[in-house]
Amino acid sequence: MSRNSKAKRDKRKKSQPKRPIVRLGQAPQIANHAVLQDADGRVVAAIGLQNGSEWLLSIGGQTMGSADNPVPMLAMLKHLANLQEKEGKTISLEYSTQLQQMIDDLAAEDGKTAEEYLTTLVSEFENSDAEGDDGEAEDTDAEAGDAPADADADTDADADATAEDAAAETAGDASQDDTDDATDGGKKKGKKA
Repeated sequence: MSRNSKAKRDKRKKSQPKRPIVRLGQAPQIANHAVLQDADGRVVAAIGLQNGSEWLLSIGGQTMGSADNPVPMLAMLKHLANLQEKEGKTISLEYSTQLQQMIDDLAAEDGKTAEEYLTTLVSEFENSDAEGDDGEAEDTDAEAGDAPADADADTDADADATAEDAAAETAGDASQDDTDDATDGGKKKGKKA
């Protein structure tokens, strides 16, 4: 090593720009872009942008998901706000100008206004809720109507399966007995010798 190597290294370090210290375990920076608050001002749910690229949905203080496009998440929050208002609770949803601009751009692509576009997305959530409720009722009705026919079919199938199992066990026992006899005979011969 040369005598000047430390001096050169120190000089090079001083000339480099300062880097921010990134600490392990430090929470990433998240900027809120939509906030759903109750009447007391408590945050019920929020949409935030993490590290400038990933949109996160947080409900009740827990991160529920992430996406590249926050507009469906905003529609979900708006649907949640509508449900809360139907229950008689006062709730407010506020979102950023950046999020509003994204909605405007997507709505323009579909040839709608931003409000129409968002209402369409919210109605999809409402329709999926209604279909889920109707689907459960239809499934219950179908199961109740099919019960007698299913019972007869199950009885026939059980009888067939029982007969097949009995035949298989009998055949398996017979082959096992043959194997045991052959093995026992071999052992007896080995002991005599």
